[in-house]
Amino acid sequence: MAQDQQSTVIITGASSGVGLYGAKALAAKGWHVIMACRNIEKAKNAAESVGMAPGSYTVMPLDLASLESVRQFVDKFRATGRTLNALVCNAAVYMPLAKEPQRSVDGYELCVATNHLGHFLLCNLMLDDLKASPAADKRLVILGTVTANPKELGGKIPIPAPPDLGNLEGFEAGFKAPVAMINGKKFKPGKAYKDSKLCNVLTMRELHRRYHTATGITFSSFYPGCVADTPLFRNHYALFRTIFPWFQKNVTGGYVTQELAGQRLAAVVADPEYKQSGSYWSWGNRQKPGRQSFDQEVSDEALDADKAQKLWTLSAKLVGVSV
Repeated sequence: MAQDQQSTVIITGASSGVGLYGAKALAAKGWHVIMACRNIEKAKNAAESVGMAPGSYTVMPLDLASLESVRQFVDKFRATGRTLNALVCNAAVYMPLAKEPQRSVDGYELCVATNHLGHFLLCNLMLDDLKASPAADKRLVILGTVTANPKELGGKIPIPAPPDLGNLEGFEAGFKAPVAMINGKKFKPGKAYKDSKLCNVLTMRELHRRYHTATGITFSSFYPGCVADTPLFRNHYALFRTIFPWFQKNVTGGYVTQELAGQRLAAVVADPEYKQSGSYWSWGNRQKPGRQSFDQEVSDEALDADKAQKLWTLSAKLVGVSV
């Protein structure tokens, strides 16, 4: 297939877990996958290990914790001459055991910098590429998580604390040391992750509000189920990494393999039934054969249009883009 006829998707964090298997599934559907990853060799080895055909993917460097790296990635992608059909914001950092906040090269708390701010900048810069694509069906997908949605069973557990952006006091204060939380309060590493994923959903909804009608781009989020053995948990206790998958398989029934989660990612990117913009797709907390997706209700905070607009304005200032 000629390059100008082949659909192209960018997937961040595609060297492992849901991103890798999503890349595999989309390549199998005939897409060309740009695997946007920090570690080039790891990504190449991962693609080979799951049997992705040579020529079905391109590995490109992207460190979402560096705003400069995000800008360089966009320039390098544009230099390929490819038309962009879909962008998947999948990469995430989770450091539940951190005693003190780690900082990105730009001085921001690392989890929020990677999961939200880096992706926020990437989305803003690549909107032009999606708009310029002649394809009738263009999509921007941001991975969600059950832990950031108190309206789901898996999001009702208040440990270490439920997501809460407050009035974005931390962002208003510039989000640099000593500030480490979006609400400006005491650092809690597990909550920082939940907050960053809540920001992802608010960003998706604000993208939909601002751009869907004018551009026709489909903006959505999804939760593929509990991928309990994903490398996302590599910074957790070893005992947790052993018990958590067993618990999800045998007690909650929520366990989903990385491969199935990747297939669900590919469906949200490519299948016609997921062309509804502004939706948060989920397969629920209990998995059964043939489980069908549905448009999941999100939290009151994720539905707060005023907060979404304020988050957009403050995030734009932190990453250096105009609103």
